[in-house]
Amino acid sequence: MLLADVRWYLDGRSGRDAYAAGHLPGAVFVDLDRWLAAPASPEAGRHPLPDPAVFADGMARLRIADDSTVVAYDDAGGTVAARLVWMLRVTGHPAALLDGGFQAYDGPPEQTTAQAEQAAPPRRPARFTPRPWPDGRLASIEDAADPAHVVLDARDRARYRGDTEPVDPRHGHIPGARSLPCRENLAADGTFLPVPELRQRLAGAGVTEDASVVCYCGSGVTACHDLLTLEHAGFRPGRLYPGSWSQYSHTSRLAALGDTPLFHRPSGSTAGRVAQRHGHPAGYCRDHIRGFLRGFGDRGGCPHRPAVRRPVALTGAAQGQPVDRAPVHRRDRVHRAG
Repeated sequence: MLLADVRWYLDGRSGRDAYAAGHLPGAVFVDLDRWLAAPASPEAGRHPLPDPAVFADGMARLRIADDSTVVAYDDAGGTVAARLVWMLRVTGHPAALLDGGFQAYDGPPEQTTAQAEQAAPPRRPARFTPRPWPDGRLASIEDAADPAHVVLDARDRARYRGDTEPVDPRHGHIPGARSLPCRENLAADGTFLPVPELRQRLAGAGVTEDASVVCYCGSGVTACHDLLTLEHAGFRPGRLYPGSWSQYSHTSRLAALGDTPLFHRPSGSTAGRVAQRHGHPAGYCRDHIRGFLRGFGDRGGCPHRPAVRRPVALTGAAQGQPVDRAPVHRRDRVHRAG
């Protein structure tokens, strides 16, 4: 068994410095930005999956071999270390999270100085064979925007609602996505909630035994925690949308605001608002809106009637509720349901 320290911080603090200051004895430090992600770009997001050869090179240098069993941890309940565990598992390698993470260890931490690292003799790399990322475990931006899937947003609820956005260009979430913050999979001590509670949380977000689940977050890292939670709770594996919000928010696709995952906004509520881009309402193409409205009809809501020609604001029409008369671009005018 090999211990992997995968500490990383959104606020820019150094995970390597945290490792040097104190880590579990024998653990190796896995640099998320170097080995678990490709270079960032607006087109691919902040943490795209790396080329399999890069991932394999990093694992080999850290003495993680094809037959190694890896136990990964961080100091955030596994919400970051989950990325390494997910990457190893989907390529056929045994891996697990240390429940409770760094804080669960009650012994003296091991320290590593820069001088000691430089003085250490070179280590012979292990053999780690590159394997392609399996298509069946990945989701595209189209999949994440498709209401046929149960789409889970692993970010904190404030970012999902659009109350705040510390790093990406737009606030809000992918329309139709349900909020399932990965940190709420954990108890106060950073360990996983009991499985019955996790199953209840997932069911409340729309997950069923046969659901097609897509998970995303800010950049495809903490979404892996929701994916591991799915498996831990006994559901079928879901798929990762690697680009996540950091890719989606750089496009002109619709962004939703508020707690409601659909386009319904009750009177006087801020739920279900449409995020604006450059001062104009974001829009869906006509076919996408039509398909979404048909979905409401399939679920017992208001059927789609192409004979009625009235513009639909992109905030309403769920379950027969009145639509707000917000302005929409001419190209986004659609037939109103009902």
